[in-house]
Amino acid sequence: MPDKNQMTVIYTSKVTLSISTGEPGESVEKAYTLAERLTSQKPVRTLATRKARTFRIRRGLPIGVKVTMRKEKGIEFLKKILPGIGNHISPYNFDNNGNFSFGIKEYLSIPGQKYDPKLGMIGMNINITLERPGYRIKRRKIKKAKISKSHRITKEEAIEYAKTNLKIQVM
Repeated sequence: MPDKNQMTVIYTSKVTLSISTGEPGESVEKAYTLAERLTSQKPVRTLATRKARTFRIRRGLPIGVKVTMRKEKGIEFLKKILPGIGNHISPYNFDNNGNFSFGIKEYLSIPGQKYDPKLGMIGMNINITLERPGYRIKRRKIKKAKISKSHRITKEEAIEYAKTNLKIQVM
């Protein structure tokens, strides 16, 4: 039996945890603390891109945090956080480009997390980006190129990867 083509193997490129508070101030610091505690990495504050006078938000104010984990760190984080949603994801959570996302309403649903009265109740979004070898050509600085249709990851391939490699049940 011939070996599988090395260029068709799908892998987890990155896992992004994002917590949006929608308001500047103390809530962003609480989200920063939680993200740092969950991932043991330094989060980055996300800034408002538009002003909204009714919410007292102006352009450039920090209104959330995010952390990007790549390769093995991301997979370890996923294995820690997936039991929080019962390892179940809807097929609607997958897009047509080989990515999928899910949300957690409260950080307490993650196993091993206890309620901290200083933080309160905070939810988060987790985005998983899948890639194949050769995807670097769309990000590189010199001679950028598009990924051909035959090399892109379809929704069905992403669902199959999630089922086999991450042990996620797609309902």
